[in-house]
Amino acid sequence: MSAPAHGEPRAWPDGYGTSEGCLTVGGRPVTDWAAELGTPLFLYDSALIAARVRSLRAAMPAEVHLHYAIKANPLPAVVNLLAGLTDGLDVASAGELGVALASGVQPERISFAGPAKRDPELAAAIQAGIILNIEGAGELERAARIAAALGLPLKAALRINPDFEVKGSGMRMGGGAKPFGVDTDQAPALLARMAALGVDFHGFHIFAGSQNLSADAIAEAQDLSLALAARLAAYAPRPPRHVNIGGGLGVPYTPQDKPLDLARLGESLHARLARKEPALAQAAIVLELGRYLVAEAGVYLTRVVEKKQSRGETFLITDGGLHHQLAASGNFGQAIRRNYPVAIANKYTQPATGTASVVGCLCTPLDKLGEKIPVPDADAGDIVAVFLAGAYGATASPGRFLSHPEPAERLV
Repeated sequence: MSAPAHGEPRAWPDGYGTSEGCLTVGGRPVTDWAAELGTPLFLYDSALIAARVRSLRAAMPAEVHLHYAIKANPLPAVVNLLAGLTDGLDVASAGELGVALASGVQPERISFAGPAKRDPELAAAIQAGIILNIEGAGELERAARIAAALGLPLKAALRINPDFEVKGSGMRMGGGAKPFGVDTDQAPALLARMAALGVDFHGFHIFAGSQNLSADAIAEAQDLSLALAARLAAYAPRPPRHVNIGGGLGVPYTPQDKPLDLARLGESLHARLARKEPALAQAAIVLELGRYLVAEAGVYLTRVVEKKQSRGETFLITDGGLHHQLAASGNFGQAIRRNYPVAIANKYTQPATGTASVVGCLCTPLDKLGEKIPVPDADAGDIVAVFLAGAYGATASPGRFLSHPEPAERLV
């Protein structure tokens, strides 16, 4: 991230340009995008997404398969782009499955995770021929019955709730009591049941945590995940064909965050795979990434409708808000609210002259996109850019709250 020298640190992601002092996305001033598409608006830079994938390919062992977790950003144009850049797609609903299949990816490159797959979703996945990540004994039995009724094979992997946690993860998805996957001690029995049911067994899905900025912590989780998969392989119907060790690679949202050392993580995984257990000899190693691929490539644009003074504080009131970008408001998993990178996009290169809070159009004090941030002299008509908006933006926000229009989205 870059930080202008003027005023308090304002960490803005690298890779964006300017034209006559205005922020550009996809090589075009955001004022042009706003004039064409209106505001509020999400823009996703395809060049930045492609560059992120290239950096991962360069850092990771060649044998590692990169998958995109559609939940991070399911916009069909984004999915279509990443379908061609990665080795597979991971979905978590029938809706996401439809987007994945429409991208043209072969079904065997798609997997389906989620703790409460409904019977119609199981049927759709089985009919499409994708790999189901089985999350429990009941789901296994339901999926097997549906597959038998359809006269189709049940292609499945087993999702494991590991017996370890990852230090420093923003969300801990494994370890302890969790609704995700099967506890490690329950896995042998389910693997035996898979064999009895004639399941076409593909491997394991082990995801311990997300949004982690520590290469050492992620490397430790990868090491433990591979060791666990090797132990459980002894109970499997056949040697695993893949081991999905999740992702968890974090991105820096605030000036206090230190970016992930990707080179260090790649070196650790190189060393770990050099001593991969014989039980995993036939297994492709999968990194399932969402946020890390798309978050920094996205910008949310919202226009200032009114500038207001209240008891010595300045408020820039915009036509957007938390109903589109819940995460930036601090209401999507932050224990202590911290500002995302926010800028006055049409005055991007101008120095800060004071501070203001950027708020949305909703009738709640929770609707805050930036609290007392350094800004140049801003007023009604200016365009606010909220960075790190490429992941968990529009589809992770309460879009129907107060019935405002949906924002436009565009891959550029």
